[in-house]
Amino acid sequence: MTQLAPNQNAGVSALARFQVDLKEGLEGWVEADDERGLDPLWQQSRQFVREYALRPAKRVRPTLLALGWMLARGHADWSAIPREVVQFGAGLELLHTFMLIHDDVADRAQSRRGGASLHKLLGSGRLGEDLAVVSGDHLYARAMEAMFAAPSPHAIAAARYMLEVCRHTAAGQHLDLVLTMAPLAEVTLFRTLKVADLKTARYGFVAPLACGAMLGGADRGLLETLRRVGRHAGLAYQLRDDLIGLCGDDAVAGKAGGADYLEGKRTFPVIAAWTRADSAGRAHLESLWTEPNPLLLEGARAAVARWGGIASTQRVVEVRTRAARKALEALGTSPAVAFLDSMLSDFTRRAA
Repeated sequence: MTQLAPNQNAGVSALARFQVDLKEGLEGWVEADDERGLDPLWQQSRQFVREYALRPAKRVRPTLLALGWMLARGHADWSAIPREVVQFGAGLELLHTFMLIHDDVADRAQSRRGGASLHKLLGSGRLGEDLAVVSGDHLYARAMEAMFAAPSPHAIAAARYMLEVCRHTAAGQHLDLVLTMAPLAEVTLFRTLKVADLKTARYGFVAPLACGAMLGGADRGLLETLRRVGRHAGLAYQLRDDLIGLCGDDAVAGKAGGADYLEGKRTFPVIAAWTRADSAGRAHLESLWTEPNPLLLEGARAAVARWGGIASTQRVVEVRTRAARKALEALGTSPAVAFLDSMLSDFTRRAA
């Protein structure tokens, strides 16, 4: 992690307090009191959902939400985060959990956050997947309740903005899935960036920062600046994630290295390599991604590296990171700005 100055280190302990408050908020919103007597079978599944939702995680989106609020209010003290921000943050985390559940079903993922995926916990085969989708829908409803009911005059506007972003995220997920069936020749670098923007940058970075600032009563100028910061940082994060998804070491990266290849995903490094390859290299890449095979993973990694896909992606990560920092400079200097800058550094330097 980026080395923090002494005043930032003091903020870390207050951040830990915020994380505790957030976890308590999550525990209160995972289930609803009016459901406790519905049926024992429903309660049985709720135990699996509760365990899944409360697994240790970075809680990045609520943290960015709180930073957005602090920047809008001119605060630098994590202990000053009000209840409405904590509750809205719990809603964001439930919303994210809903998306992870559905993503795991779509991607047929076996694990998440150090444990089995929810559809593996709830049953085998189609039954487990169906029950997971339903459980995700339930968490989506609880997330909306938490955000809209946050005791802030700006909560409704912030929640509506978050819903708008969620629609764009669905479009990005749709494109990501559809493009796995497309020949590499039909996928452009622009389109891979569009998927990264819709799926990750807007949802994971822009929206939490903007929603936090909205809850803090931010003006249009601050909102636009935070959107620029979030978009550049989010794209850098996703392209870094693309590298991890292709070349990552399972034990270091925290996700299955090579999973993106085995799922046939047309990510930025792959298309960057195809764009730079000669005709024989393009044919080889096309054959590798037409029928992904675990036995061909090392060859796929080598081919992407040979044709400059990895180096090109790393350069774009660096460019987007610098652009995020440049946008962040417009906010001046403050402990909140410094903390956000350190977070951006950690996101874009994740080990593969």
